[in-house]
Amino acid sequence: MFKQRFIDRFYWVGRFLCQVFTLLFFRYRAYGKGNVPREGPVLLVGNHQSFLDPVFCGIGVNRNVVYMARDTLFKGPFGWIIHSVNAIPIKRDQADIGAMKLIIGRLKEGMAVCLYPEGTRSADGRITRFKGGLGLLCRRSRAAVVPVLVDGAFECWPRSRKLFTPGPVVICYGKPLLAEQIAQMTNDQLADWCTRTLRRMQHEARLKQGKQPYVYDD
Repeated sequence: MFKQRFIDRFYWVGRFLCQVFTLLFFRYRAYGKGNVPREGPVLLVGNHQSFLDPVFCGIGVNRNVVYMARDTLFKGPFGWIIHSVNAIPIKRDQADIGAMKLIIGRLKEGMAVCLYPEGTRSADGRITRFKGGLGLLCRRSRAAVVPVLVDGAFECWPRSRKLFTPGPVVICYGKPLLAEQIAQMTNDQLADWCTRTLRRMQHEARLKQGKQPYVYDD
């Protein structure tokens, strides 16, 4: 119990420090925060542009969020910090059944989980099509899905660059897709809905910022 209270307090302290960091370096702005349910299981499903995407997503949500991180990160000198912010280690390039069970367990406890179904950071800022595995997590946990768009992070820290450069980053939380609605969809239909919704949100967000929207062929 004491350990869990310590982790909870550390999470909120860390969240505050991340808020200061993002405001200083990225002129961080978040829209649609009211779309995230205040309680109950929810998957925050986003596009993946940079290493900092989980930070950008989590600080805009006024609830404790569970994250996933590459398992090798837990073996480094800062592994204990990653553990303390509700991160779950996940193996890359293979089906990690154990991690999926942990995620479903957290969702059944009524928590929010941040997820990036693209699996890797975007090579050009565009959103690649999601795979159908997302539906399994939703059906096992009856979690709602909130699409979370990040825009600007690719310009600040593309995968080809070792360090970030300051610049504006915008986060948009879309309207949730409820468990009852997801139950009427196939896994592929859910993945397609997430892909199309995030691409539409990206198009609108870039137009509002005076940026050139991305063009998609599929």
